[in-house]
Amino acid sequence: MSLQEAKVKSVLSGDTVVLHNINNPKQERTLSLAFVSAPRLKREGDEQYAFESRDYLRRFLVGKVVQFRVLYKIPTGVNREYGLITLPNRTQLPDLAVAEGWVKLRDDAGRKDDSDEAAATLEKLQVLEARARADSKGVWQESGGRINSTSELSDPKSFVEEHKGKEIDSIVEKVLSGDRLICRLLLSPTEHVQTMILLAGIRAPATKRTNTSDGKEQPAEPYGDEAQQFVELRLLQRNVVINVLGVSPSGQIVATVKHPVNGNIAPFILKSGLARCTDHHTTLLGQEMGSLRQAEKAAKDSRQGLFQGHVAQKASGAGELEAVVSRVQSADTLFLRGKVGGERRINLSSVRQPKPSDPKQSPWGPEAKEFLRKKLIGKHVKFHVDGKRAATEGYDEREMATVTLQGKNVGLLLVENGLASVIRHRQEDTDRSPIYDDLLLAEQAAQEGQKGLWSPKAPSAKQFVDYSESLEKAKRQLTLLSRQRKVPGVVDFVKSGSRFTVLVPRENAKLTFVLSGIRAPRSARNPTDKGEPFGQEAHDFANKRCQQRDVEIDVEDCDKMGGFIGTLYINRENFAKALLEEGLASVHAYSAEKSGNANELFAAEQKAKDARKGLWQDYDPSQDEEAEPTTAGAETNGQNGDTAEARRKDYRDVMVTHIDETGRLKVQEIGAGTTALTTLMDAFRSFHLNPSNNQGLPGPPKAGEFVAAKFTADDEWYRARIRRNDREAKKAEVVYIDYGNSELIPWSRLRPLSQPQFLPSKLKPQAHDAQLSFVQLPGNAEYLADAVNFIAQETADRRLVANVDQVEKDGTFWITLFDPKDSKTGTESVNAEVIGEGLALVPKKLRAWERGAGEMVEALRKRQEGASGEHKGMWEYGDLTEDD
Repeated sequence: MSLQEAKVKSVLSGDTVVLHNINNPKQERTLSLAFVSAPRLKREGDEQYAFESRDYLRRFLVGKVVQFRVLYKIPTGVNREYGLITLPNRTQLPDLAVAEGWVKLRDDAGRKDDSDEAAATLEKLQVLEARARADSKGVWQESGGRINSTSELSDPKSFVEEHKGKEIDSIVEKVLSGDRLICRLLLSPTEHVQTMILLAGIRAPATKRTNTSDGKEQPAEPYGDEAQQFVELRLLQRNVVINVLGVSPSGQIVATVKHPVNGNIAPFILKSGLARCTDHHTTLLGQEMGSLRQAEKAAKDSRQGLFQGHVAQKASGAGELEAVVSRVQSADTLFLRGKVGGERRINLSSVRQPKPSDPKQSPWGPEAKEFLRKKLIGKHVKFHVDGKRAATEGYDEREMATVTLQGKNVGLLLVENGLASVIRHRQEDTDRSPIYDDLLLAEQAAQEGQKGLWSPKAPSAKQFVDYSESLEKAKRQLTLLSRQRKVPGVVDFVKSGSRFTVLVPRENAKLTFVLSGIRAPRSARNPTDKGEPFGQEAHDFANKRCQQRDVEIDVEDCDKMGGFIGTLYINRENFAKALLEEGLASVHAYSAEKSGNANELFAAEQKAKDARKGLWQDYDPSQDEEAEPTTAGAETNGQNGDTAEARRKDYRDVMVTHIDETGRLKVQEIGAGTTALTTLMDAFRSFHLNPSNNQGLPGPPKAGEFVAAKFTADDEWYRARIRRNDREAKKAEVVYIDYGNSELIPWSRLRPLSQPQFLPSKLKPQAHDAQLSFVQLPGNAEYLADAVNFIAQETADRRLVANVDQVEKDGTFWITLFDPKDSKTGTESVNAEVIGEGLALVPKKLRAWERGAGEMVEALRKRQEGASGEHKGMWEYGDLTEDD
């Protein structure tokens, strides 16, 4: 017969090969070498030298294109063909195998083909065999060739434990499907194990198979045959290296299979779209799973194989967003507040809180929630919506998101600490976390470390006693709490603007807490109820500032309902003061005096009144002054019941150090204080020039904290106080307490102010708040800016005399400024100059002490008339008072 060409698919034994058509791998034929026989590989045990004989041929032939010629056939049984094979280098089989002693001539070799060519071939083979036998080659060796080959592993888990981390040289004997191989593991020269190997990290479609229960044939899944052929073409009967990783639930070994040149086969299968990643092997593969995910993604992007109809998930248009965590509902559900102020509920992607229905997990629910509260509440985070989970029975549609705090994934933190488990996603789920593999690895580490949920011991349950349940309980606890100061607590619930549920962990106490010294408007209790004006605003403000925050409380008394009355501090600031400054509460005079915070609270309320905030949007100062009782009846002027106070005469040398955009002043009193400040600043400057004192703040600055700050204009260090903090930009707004100006600077320009000689308790802040008496600055922004610039020019670097006409409860001075060189009479002042330039008005509604300075007021009104007549400043378009 003529020579034919084919590719060697596999070698069954030392004398038999499987060939397939070069252009169509599915067309196969089995060819045995003519005139010879080789030892057999058997399931129950290989014959002596069977493996070596087969391996000699395998190394020569597998994957090679050869020429072959069929010499004869035996029609019985499988109708086997016998022939000769010619290699690309023109050498021939079985000649080579006989010469090396790995096959023997058959006893009936001469009877198979009686042609002259066959006889010559046989004679040549006999010579080669005699030579091999004489040289004790191959099967003619006197000893050896016994290999203990087993096809079953009695204990796969023990086998994996023994060989984990080791590279095992192996041969792929059979490819069952794209992810299942029968491999011969060459444990030693005399010990082999044949077993099924599952390719780690992937799941390929199944091939055609027969159901053992009913004998019916099940067709192959789409791309099942293609996946098998892909692997067969590359690995069948090739030498590979196997790394065993673990055991599947059905007892099969999971391993990576590496081609000696191209490495792990799994990414190549995935890139061709012939398999999908499987999450079950993530904990076995670790970081290697990432490369498999990328390979799968490449197939999806190019729509290969299984992913031909793949539609890429639409990326969230918003990308990564920033927000503040306003509430922690559970260990996997957060409420975030964006820059516009609205709340948004999100669930952490691929993470599940301890199951409330599981007796083993449920005790960890409060622990996990508290862990998140401490980490996140009030903090700036970044989040990205990974997908949405459709509404199901009992659940609304949920946004699944990845949340990061300072670059750390919040879900991962929970799982690492054993405070959450990882959701096992279905293949089609689109809402999985982008670091899903890391989550699975973290969960495994937590399980191995017996952390949290995986601990054999349940946490000690904390039971809070509600002491506001009855007046009797409240009075009993009041005795203990009233003796303590700044008791740490957590706001568990905000009932209204001034009423809270507070947990005190160290006392295992739950309290209804009412702010003393103020009255906040009532908010609506339900949709049909109607609250008081600004009641809902006060409630929302309290929610925003206090919900789930760490606070400190001073308990003063309790009410008839068992509520505890006192002061609540958040970030070391009295929250009642914050409500008052926003105009969302009013001072309750009696309880304010009783609490000892009256001055602070009245000053905060006055600040809101001056700014016309909230409750005070229609505030009229004259109403307060007319309502206040006079300190002496002799001060009544007898006209229309008005009262007037004598104007103070309190002259002080001052320097104006700062004017803000509203026209408020900061002044330094010249004297002992400024002398001491000069001395302090010299020492302060020397201290910070010393390189040993250049340590920055130990952590992020806090609002209200005193620090040393490096002023941008002159790069000198000054005492300052943190007004507000921007954690994202790592910047803080500081107020220079001795000069009154403020600026926004990086944290790197801040240092601790902890040295006793520089503390405010050693030398109080030298910048006093002040406002010009008898002056009403314009409401128009342009004229106000002109007025501020004029005052700045008039006071810059000048030593002036201020008459302190009045001191407010918060310490603010009302002053009349004089230049001792220019002021010849008591009516010549900076105040008068501002009015004379048309940049301010004399108020129509004067305060009581202003009404007591009739001569001054009259002089100022004349200056105002002059400015109006000359159309100066705000009078440039006529008389402003014509419509009044």
